[in-house]
Amino acid sequence: MVRVAHFYAYSHVQEVRKLNRGTAVSFAPTVSFRNAERIYLGSGTHIGEGSVIWAGNSTSRVILGEKCLLAPNVTITASNYGIVEGTPVMDQPKIEKDIVIGPGVWLGANVVVTAGVTIGAGAIVGAGAVVTRDLPANCIAGGVPARVIGHRPAAPGEQAPTVPAAAFDRAVAP
Repeated sequence: MVRVAHFYAYSHVQEVRKLNRGTAVSFAPTVSFRNAERIYLGSGTHIGEGSVIWAGNSTSRVILGEKCLLAPNVTITASNYGIVEGTPVMDQPKIEKDIVIGPGVWLGANVVVTAGVTIGAGAIVGAGAVVTRDLPANCIAGGVPARVIGHRPAAPGEQAPTVPAAAFDRAVAP
């Protein structure tokens, strides 16, 4: 019981207080946040069970636009370790880069998003994909590494879907 209380306080309660978030944001109690003062969650965003959202230790941010939908066990981390030979990986300086996820993005179960990636508004990333490079708006991507495999169809007689980005643009501004 003590171990559960410690985990809950460390990865959820203390960090949740530091989050910058819009209205009607929801997430499961098993979501893990780190360096939450550099995490921005747009209004209406939902984060599924067991997901991990980690900003960098010193500078990098994670920014999610409005109405993002993250399925269970999504991992988003805005830092990585160096890999220079001769020094243990955990002793190397971290490489930090912002992650920006546009409004209306859907990340399927077990998706991993790595440091420095931007995902355009309305993109859909299939379950199990590893996003290592930028993805354009309204694309459908999948695989390891994730690649564009299609584009969201427009409704009959309408233009391709777009998601208003005004609030997102405000969140990204320094």
